[in-house]
Amino acid sequence: MNENTTNPLLCDPENGMCEMPVTEKSNETVSIKSENKPVKIIYYTDPICSSCWGIEPQLRKLKLEYGDDFEIDYRMGGLLPDWSYNSGGISKPSDVAHHWDEASLYYEMPIDGNVWLEDPLDSSYPSCIAMKAAQIQSKEKAIQFMRILRENLYLEKKNIAKWENIADAAKTANLDIERLKTDYDGDAKKLFEDDLSLARKLGVRGFPTFFFSDGNNNQLTVYGSKPFASYENALLALYPEAKKKKFENKNTLSLFEIYPTLAPKEYAVIQEISVNDASIILEELFRKGKLDKKTIKNGSLYFVK
Repeated sequence: MNENTTNPLLCDPENGMCEMPVTEKSNETVSIKSENKPVKIIYYTDPICSSCWGIEPQLRKLKLEYGDDFEIDYRMGGLLPDWSYNSGGISKPSDVAHHWDEASLYYEMPIDGNVWLEDPLDSSYPSCIAMKAAQIQSKEKAIQFMRILRENLYLEKKNIAKWENIADAAKTANLDIERLKTDYDGDAKKLFEDDLSLARKLGVRGFPTFFFSDGNNNQLTVYGSKPFASYENALLALYPEAKKKKFENKNTLSLFEIYPTLAPKEYAVIQEISVNDASIILEELFRKGKLDKKTIKNGSLYFVK
């Protein structure tokens, strides 16, 4: 039994972090270099990290406005190894349900915590390993795959530790499922272990964590869910020449050509309007039959029909 007082599933909306039990940081120096762009970001996340779902609006806006200036290396954190954690008021899956509902309201992103009552996950490791397997095939498809895994978990209440649900998400992301299974059972496990090892060297203490680097050993770290300006400022501090590209709002639906699914909070952050105004715009498009939506107790997700 792990007696550490930090429970990884008790994510703190105030500091925007799903914190792990503290491990000693390695003294080893880690060099972070971008292959093609001025700035590299190592992003430590986990498919079941509610705080990471909470920063999707900021991350999507950062990609839209500065995507030419940085590349992201998605690393998996292994938030929930198993249920040997027994601390912080969480000792069993059902304890997480109410906590996730609170996180949903705080981040204004749709989350139904009842998955922890109806079909609880025993670990986040399977979904982390599946992400590494997806990355072997395609980095771009892997990003879509993780988004689909999260939507299935947070809105559909699907247990993404189960292979059949992983395979369904992979199919939607147009991944080769046979190859994914081969890599999932093989090389992906080693890649996930490499991520955990690098996390220890970098001193990762929770998720989301962003390590920004310009390749000249200048590095900045942003811990947790923060306002958009925190991520923008870190990028500009390392690369002042970064050119901001405003999303040209040709028509309201054009954003869905880039991001096939959007919550009102995501639309609001990207367009720099209130969540209430975003909801009115998206609901009007739904009423006109231009958009479809999935509605749960804590919000909606819109997508093109």
